[in-house]
Amino acid sequence: MLKAMIIDSNAISRGLLNTVLSEGGYEVVAQSHAAHMGLVLMQKYKPQLLCVAREQMEDSEHLVEQVRALLPKTIIFLVSGAIDAATLQAALGRGVQGFIVKPFKADAVLKTIRNTVIATVKKHQGAV
Repeated sequence: MLKAMIIDSNAISRGLLNTVLSEGGYEVVAQSHAAHMGLVLMQKYKPQLLCVAREQMEDSEHLVEQVRALLPKTIIFLVSGAIDAATLQAALGRGVQGFIVKPFKADAVLKTIRNTVIATVKKHQGAV
């Protein structure tokens, strides 16, 4: 079972995503409302998946880079209600590997995560 963590200032969004992930077979090991606390929790729990709200990523300018330094293999998903082309390109350039769109649709979220995990594993296997 893959361990996941959620960073989102909106408690309702955290709760909904927690339910989707838990019911989808992922172990949600931690949740945080703020990026700085999220980094502390990441060091403790070492999740393989990180779902971070766009607002948290924008508030903490170097969040993705800090996650990469701490846990380089963690798969990072940007969570947002609106993802435009510029945001998508900027996030990919920083190291985000997947995108989860609000409002959450459980099947779409789980499919996105599954496909991203598979693609990441294949990419790492190809690099070896």
